[in-house]
Amino acid sequence: MNEQSKDGRIRKNIKQGMLVEIVQKQDQRTGELTEGGVARILTKSASHPHGIKVMLESGEVGRVKHILED
Repeated sequence: MNEQSKDGRIRKNIKQGMLVEIVQKQDQRTGELTEGGVARILTKSASHPHGIKVMLESGEVGRVKHILED
């Protein structure tokens, strides 16, 4: 996977089931990351400067900071 396809700010790079790290709203100040599989993609636009918003399989919602694997 090249560097461009690991960019969590671009919607087409993110698919259901992918392992990602997100930052939840309450963790934005600390930058604490939460790891999990993508259950749903919540952002409708093609890109977002702070990361695409997703819901993890655990139900947690946040913006993608890192794509770990397919």
